[in-house]
Parts: sequence; C-alpha cells; structure tokens
Amino acid sequence: MLATELIATKRDGGELSAEQLRWFLRGFADGEVADYQMSAFLMAVVLRGMSRAELSVMTRTIVDSGTRFDPGPGPPAVDKHSTGGVGDKVSLILAPLLAEAGLRVPMMAGRGLGHTGGTVDKLESIPGFRTDLPIDDFRTAVNEAGFAIISQTPAIAPLDGRLYALRDVSGTVPSIPLIASSIVSKKLAEGLDCLVLDVKYGTGAFMADADDAVELARTMVRLADEEGLRASALVTAMHAPLGLTVGNALELREAVDCLRGGGPDDLREVTLKLATELLHMTGTDSREDARSRLEGILAGGAAADRLALGVALQGGDARVVEDPDLLRAAPVQHLVTADRDGVVTAADARTLGVAAIELGAGRRRLGDSIDHAVGFELHRSPGDEVAAGDPLVTIHAASHEAAEGVVPAVERAIVLGGAPVARLPLVHAHVTPSDC
Repeated sequence: MLATELIATKRDGGELSAEQLRWFLRGFADGEVADYQMSAFLMAVVLRGMSRAELSVMTRTIVDSGTRFDPGPGPPAVDKHSTGGVGDKVSLILAPLLAEAGLRVPMMAGRGLGHTGGTVDKLESIPGFRTDLPIDDFRTAVNEAGFAIISQTPAIAPLDGRLYALRDVSGTVPSIPLIASSIVSKKLAEGLDCLVLDVKYGTGAFMADADDAVELARTMVRLADEEGLRASALVTAMHAPLGLTVGNALELREAVDCLRGGGPDDLREVTLKLATELLHMTGTDSREDARSRLEGILAGGAAADRLALGVALQGGDARVVEDPDLLRAAPVQHLVTADRDGVVTAADARTLGVAAIELGAGRRRLGDSIDHAVGFELHRSPGDEVAAGDPLVTIHAASHEAAEGVVPAVERAIVLGGAPVARLPLVHAHVTPSDC
C-alpha cells in the first residue's frame, strides 16, 4: 500500500477499509509513515470525518498498540476524562475524592493540547512528581493510594501518545472522531469498570457549539459501550475558565483548596456532578446518597490527605498539599483593574488560554518546555459587579515584559457591561448509552 494513496482517499471523502486503516496507523507507529504524512491524514479527517467502522478500527488499533492495564482484584476501577478546557483542574480533585470514597482511579492523563491545559503539566508543578511510572509502580500506587495519574506511556496505547502530540502542533485538535478515538482508546486500555466523560462546549472548548458537544458525547459513549465499557457523559459549559485560575501551579493550588472544602463554586459543582455520576454507576449509591457522601468528604478535608499520599507514592513533595506556598511562584505579578463601573459580562476562556501559552504556560511547538509558575488569577467572574479600580486579573509572569505583552489580551477577554447577565447552566446535557 502507498501512504499517499490512502491520504488522498480520505482527502477526497472516501472510506478506508479496515485493512488499509490498520496498515496506515501501524506504519506510523513503526516509523514507516512519516509525521508529515500522518499530519496530512489527520487534517483530512478534520475536514472529511470518519465512518463509524473507521472510528472503531482506529480505536482498536490504538488500544492494540500496547498492553491493557489490569489493576488487579479490588474495588471498582473508574475514571473521568475531559475533552479539554481552560482552567480545568477537575481531575486533580476528583481522583483523590473518589479514592477516599472507596473506588480506584487508574488515570492516564494528557499534557496541554492547543489552548487548553493538561493534568500532567499541572502535576509536574510539584517538585519530584513522576508521571512516567512503570506499569508495576502505577498498579502499586493505584492500590495503595486508591488513585494514580500518569502520562502516556510506551506500554499503554503508545500510538495515541504520538498522535496526540502531533495533533497539538498541526491544527488537528477539533475533530469529533480524533477526539473520540483518542479518549476512548486510552480508557479501554486502563482496564476500567466505569467511565464518565466531561465534554466541554463554549469559547474555551474544542467544541464551541453545544450541539457539536452533544454529538461528541454520544459518539464517545456509543464507542465505549460497543467495546464493553460502561460510560456516560456530561456536556458542560466552557465559555469562561473553570474556577479562578489558569496556569499549572496556580491551578494546583486551587485544586488543593477545593479538596479542603473551599474553592470556587463552579469548580466544586462540576467536580461533584462528575464524581457523583461515577459513584452511582458503580452501583454502590443512589445519586442523592453519592452526592451527600462526596460533599462530606470534601468538607472534612480527607481527600486532601489522600492527594498527599498519592503525591508521595509518585515521588513528589507531598508537603505542597499542606503548604501550597512551597510551589514555585512567578517572579512578577501584574494586576489588571477595571477602568470603569460595570458588570463582568464575559471572561473569554479561549483568549485567556492562548494568552497563557504566550506567557509560557503551554507549548507552541512539539517538545517545548513550559513554565509551571505563570498564568492568570481571576478576581471576578461573569455576572459580578465591579467598580472602577477593582482588581480583575493578576497576571503571573516570568518578566515585566511578558506580563505587559498579554495585558491587551486580558483586557479583550474580560468584558465589562452595564447590565447583569444571566449565568449559563454548568451542565447542558447528560448522555447515556440509551441516548445514542
């Protein structure tokens, strides 16, 4: 077979056979298909889509590129995955929270993708924290702490790791089949009993339109169900950043605050809804009882102690959970204030996400290093009233020049108006296999 012919077939809207698609994907994994050829194929998929049969073949090929993780005997193994958003630090809270509730969470998470942050990058803000655990150490951490969060490994779905990195730098992130195959393949390879998906929509998400997000949710739930993994999805809003921080170490601080019973209302609510869904799916609680139990755990602070245990097992400095000031801070904090009285009508997530990359919190090119300390701290959310001179955003930057360079973006992102605005509901839809 010729890679160029298969790329042309997909470019022209054709459907590849199972044999052709497997050959192309395995060729990329083996180095016979070049990065630039795979980039061209991915762009063709973005423009032309994939059939249901192609999606299934791609997902299974990614899973088969490595081994399936087996957590061993014990409580149900569950996980949550987000399609990506700005300020989304839910996984940092949800994993230890569910572990404290008696479940196991073997989570393989990603790095920043496009304008959105990544759970792995946030965790690597912790001195010494290892996300590259060998499989046996991953299993040990899951069973001792109740959870572990690792990056993509050569052992589990390695093909997705290469595709994920290439999509990040080739403009091929916003594609329903590519997102679906990437997420579901990793979760199938984790050996899960249940999965909940957080499908974002809005300016800061890869799916700007709510209907597209619902389609993506249905695609992933159906795909997981066809492969024997019980799954459901919540479609949640991502017009403004989730919580009040954007940037790796800043978001970790906010996650710890939430685990100790504090944190912004929107972050807490999305986390509780996703965790409640998973606890209910295991059959151990009604939704009402699950919610009540999880709220009690957060209020008592035990989930923060569980996070500290997990951090220690993965080589990190667990003291940062007790004292987040041990995390590295940016040398420059530049405050942006309101230039007039009014109401915050928008805090555009995409604009802030892109600006965070400009500060160094994300990657512009494959292999770029990131600055874990930089980012944004929001002091107001959409719907809040402000007076002239009130603080809006603190920019955490490596230099005064870097901070001043993103001020125009911050001023575009935080929009002031004269009248109150209605807050959009956090959850737009709930998707189960019966909806697909």
